[in-house]
Amino acid sequence: MARPKNLRRIDTHPLIKGYTPIDFKKNKQHSLVIINLEEYEAIRLCDYESMSQEEASLVMGISRPTFTRIYAHARKKVAKAFTEGKGIVFEGGRVFLDSDWYYCKECEASFNNYLHIASPICTLCGSSNIDSCTE
Repeated sequence: MARPKNLRRIDTHPLIKGYTPIDFKKNKQHSLVIINLEEYEAIRLCDYESMSQEEASLVMGISRPTFTRIYAHARKKVAKAFTEGKGIVFEGGRVFLDSDWYYCKECEASFNNYLHIASPICTLCGSSNIDSCTE
């Protein structure tokens, strides 16, 4: 029996839920590529933040070989979506957020409770109809 995967630390929740190609509605095959949150974080750290794989693995709290596997899977999925004209969705994975993140049920925004307010409200629409992203 394989041992369970450890949780991977991610800094921020993605600002969007995903991407779709411009002609996605014309495409008869509405298939999506699922990019797990740890894969999103690997791409963000290496390609956006320009970290080395060693630095990024330390930030995520995982070994460098594990990071390399996650990063390779993520890049393969992005390449598949680009070449086959598929949409990309960011969801799932064995992760924990490094701070208190919430999801607004009214406007569907994700936001951080960096001030650690006891009863946070949505920073975009002011709604108190929210869920924790860390539960």
